[in-house]
Amino acid sequence: MGMPLELNTMIVTKGKEERQQENQFTLKKDGYRLYPIDIPIELRHTIESDYRATAKIQKVEWENNQTIITYQLLALHSSN
Repeated sequence: MGMPLELNTMIVTKGKEERQQENQFTLKKDGYRLYPIDIPIELRHTIESDYRATAKIQKVEWENNQTIITYQLLALHSSN
């Protein structure tokens, strides 16, 4: 039986991100997920939210049926 894998092309935080340094955060997601690394991708609070930012993922870790991503916030985009 293969490991179920989900491909994500945006980061959805749902408010669960943890700040590590000024603009560096970690986020734990259930399951094993693939993310693009070292390229700017969209970050949102929820899939439907107007809150948008650009982030660059620096590290992806898989363990205990969880994915932990470390990312750098590059820019915030307001909805006005």
